[in-house]
Amino acid sequence: MDKQQLLRRLAGLLVAVALSGCAGTSQTVYDARDPWQGWNRDVQSFNDGLDDYVMKPVAKGYQWVTPSFVDRGVTNFFSNIDDIGVTINDLLQFKLAQTGSDGARFLVNTTAGVAGLFDVATLIDLPKHNEDFDQTLGVWGVPMGPYLVLPFFGPSSPRGVGGLVGDVAMNPITYINSLAITGGLFTLNAADERADNLTTEKIATEAAVDRYDFFKNAYLQQRRFLVLDGNVPEEEEEIDLNMDLGDESLRPVNPY
Repeated sequence: MDKQQLLRRLAGLLVAVALSGCAGTSQTVYDARDPWQGWNRDVQSFNDGLDDYVMKPVAKGYQWVTPSFVDRGVTNFFSNIDDIGVTINDLLQFKLAQTGSDGARFLVNTTAGVAGLFDVATLIDLPKHNEDFDQTLGVWGVPMGPYLVLPFFGPSSPRGVGGLVGDVAMNPITYINSLAITGGLFTLNAADERADNLTTEKIATEAAVDRYDFFKNAYLQQRRFLVLDGNVPEEEEEIDLNMDLGDESLRPVNPY
């Protein structure tokens, strides 16, 4: 996606927010991508409550007691572990050059980066990539299916559930023979990620008239973008723009 396309997309989002703000109220409209909307809204309300009373306080406490350099080291450590799954998914998607790059990135950060605490690989032009098993299934032609909000995990889809299972299977932490250590590491990772996204989530929530629709559309468009490696056809970008402006008739039944 070039700069002109990106600017057009951002402009469309700003117009959508402005029009929604002028409307002053939000209403629930049937969306063919979201036939389970009643369930999804209830689960999102549950997740939001859990976030408000558990995750946000934990994340803020973690952010307050953790020095910035330690926070960065923790983030790097889990990012390095994630690169194992990224490399496997590269290979499964037949991205051979990226497989070599991400495999080298993991080796460099594990050794020179002291178990991944320091991101040395980025400094030598081995950038971080975003690949997961949901994207792999999409590349293989598996349809996404309807939008689905999962308890605790948030926005997903039937394909996303399969992707989540695959990602867990590719994570070496899963195979540590100690429930306490495995649970502790996953909890630390969740707290670190939530702390890193406190500002972003606040901005998104304040910008959205209907928080549910905002996060649904963001999730669906992001997954489509990732599966296609950013190569979204121009005519589909026009459709996305119309969707943002509220034209329900142009919404695809089964986006990737």
